[in-house]
Order: sequence, then structure tokens, then C-alpha cells
Amino acid sequence: LFHSHLSALINCGLLDPRECCQRAEHAFHAGDAPLNAVEGFIRQIIGWREFIRGIYWLNMPDYAASNRLHARRALPGFFWTGDTPMNCLAQAIAETRANAYAHHIQRLMVIGNFCLLAGLNPREVQEWYLLVYWDAYEWVEMPNVLGMILWADGGLFASKPYAASGSYIDRMSNYCGACRYKVKKKTGDDACPFNYLY
Repeated sequence: LFHSHLSALINCGLLDPRECCQRAEHAFHAGDAPLNAVEGFIRQIIGWREFIRGIYWLNMPDYAASNRLHARRALPGFFWTGDTPMNCLAQAIAETRANAYAHHIQRLMVIGNFCLLAGLNPREVQEWYLLVYWDAYEWVEMPNVLGMILWADGGLFASKPYAASGSYIDRMSNYCGACRYKVKKKTGDDACPFNYLY
């Protein structure tokens, strides 16, 4: 769903989720789209999206105060500027600032992973995601941030925190080659911050 850039239009009600699913199904039957792509697209809309909606409506208003890991650190200023020597974060934040959009791997495993590993305050992180992404509406953004990204709800949403070292980011991207930090190092001044936080 995030790949398609339809999420904002669906989340604000300009596109009907059922119609999107029906058109995807029609594309499959017409031979214009492969089954795996159509299945994944439909599952995101009528599966994941509705699951998120249920988490939000069943658990509010208390859900908004979730902080199971007692994370307290303030959101760093570079989240607003992108001015950080960590290339992966600088690039993901720059794309977010330029487009009010980022791929879900950038949202979850680069920006979100840093937030989790650094112990950033869930309310500040949740507010940042709500303010910077054009497809962010509280009912869909809050469970993704508090439940999946930060594990602030203690497992109501996800079975475990989605935490990873710099090795994951290196495998999934080309950020690490141009970074001043060394993804293979775990300690020292030039060690990847994701490694020593992990």
C-alpha cells in the first residue's frame, strides 16, 4: 500500500478501499497484474489496514499514553533538519522533508529503528510521524508507531520489538557505503551508532 502512494487518498476517504481492491482483482483477471502483487496489495488494504483500525478504536484513549519500555529521551533536533552524520537517517529524513513520504522500510527500519534503539519518547516520535507524512492520520499512524516501531504497547500489536543493527540497514540499502560511520564496527568513535545501540 505504501509503495502505491494511494495510502493518503484511502486514509482520508477520497478513495474507497473496496473499489481499489476490486480494481486490483480486475487487473489480475485481465492479465495486467501478477497474482502475488494483487494478493499483497489487497491484503494490505483489507487485512493490515483494518487490523490497524481495530487496534486504534479498541484501545483508545489509553493507547496514546503507551510507553512500556519507559523511553524518555527527547526527539533529536536533526529529525527536523536531517542534519546528522548518520547517512541512512540523513537520507531518509531528507526524502521525508522533500516529499512528506518515505518507503515503509525507511519509516520502520531506519528512522523507527533508531527511535526504538535510542529510547526516544513515544509521544514525541508519534507526533513527529503524524506531522511529517502526508498519509499519516492518527488512527493509522499511532498504532504503527506505538505498536510496531516502538513496541510501546508492550506487545498488544507486535510480538517483539523490530530492532536491528547496522548490518540489516547495510543489507537492505546502499546507505552505509557513503556513511562516515563503519557498519562493520561495533565500538569506537567511528562505529555505526545502530550497532552499539543494538
